[in-house]
Amino acid sequence: MDKPVRWGILGTGKIARAFATALQDVPDAVLAGVASRSLDKADAFAAEFRAGAAYGSYEALAQADGIDLVYVATPHPQHASNALLALGAGKGVLVEKPFTMNAREAEQLIALARANKLFLMEAMWTRFMPALAEVKRLIAAGEIGSVQQVVADFGFTANFGPEHRVFNPELGGGALLDLGIYPLSIAASLLGPVLEVKAQAIMGPTGVDVQTGFTMKHASGAMSACSCSFLARTPGELTVSGARGHIRMNTMFHRARSITVALDDGSTRTIATPYLGNGYVHEVIEAQRCWREGLVESPGMSHDETLALMRVMDEIRRQIGLRYKADDAS
Repeated sequence: MDKPVRWGILGTGKIARAFATALQDVPDAVLAGVASRSLDKADAFAAEFRAGAAYGSYEALAQADGIDLVYVATPHPQHASNALLALGAGKGVLVEKPFTMNAREAEQLIALARANKLFLMEAMWTRFMPALAEVKRLIAAGEIGSVQQVVADFGFTANFGPEHRVFNPELGGGALLDLGIYPLSIAASLLGPVLEVKAQAIMGPTGVDVQTGFTMKHASGAMSACSCSFLARTPGELTVSGARGHIRMNTMFHRARSITVALDDGSTRTIATPYLGNGYVHEVIEAQRCWREGLVESPGMSHDETLALMRVMDEIRRQIGLRYKADDAS
């Protein structure tokens, strides 16, 4: 086995806990440190997940020896500054989605990583799911003919108060950044770069979107229709359709353990696909592979693609009238 990769986690919230759990399922991964703005929270997290050290500031973890890769799990508006902190200390960085609040911030991070030859990746874990790889394999083999359409949704009923992060504009709230990035990213992964997008939204009382739908034209000539919602518990499925049939990623596409192929000859078959741990394991494995090989980006979630998707989200937000404080510097 290769020498273990030593991880540091910035943040101690729900997504940080999920990532720490995933690290326990990767034999050559070690949680070397965790940081919070509260040392008590960092200590409690470190004790629960057996981290090597706890830090009472993000700066302290970024500067610490014995950490190879930093996972940024802080609220959306802090992603850019926290990633810059870690990159500035010479660490490789995995940034939870959405990568940043807007394309301007994304450009800044990517430029720094490239200039200093440091690994940097958006933690779009669904990109590394075996189910998606199998869908792509079947498409490449011509299984469903010429691909023309993707339909994807992601929604749950957010029964939270207005102060909760999903509704709080100060914390980057809104359905698009929290949920819409999933169908957007996977549609682009299957159909290629987005050439044009049209969006509509329902805005909530706190000023962020609570339900958004958007259609896209892709460079391949295909189209996609995507939606996200805090108002409805949607099926969470993705279907990619071609001239000869379709492939469905089953039971919440971002957690798919199987795919179903239905063809125009009436045949249907379901294929089981691997799913390790809580799903985040797959992106951990990819990040470690890239870092060990001295890469600055992953071919499965490249810098150019992350930046292109941030620009699409910027355009969707322009169309639905959603702005954040981070946009004021643009």
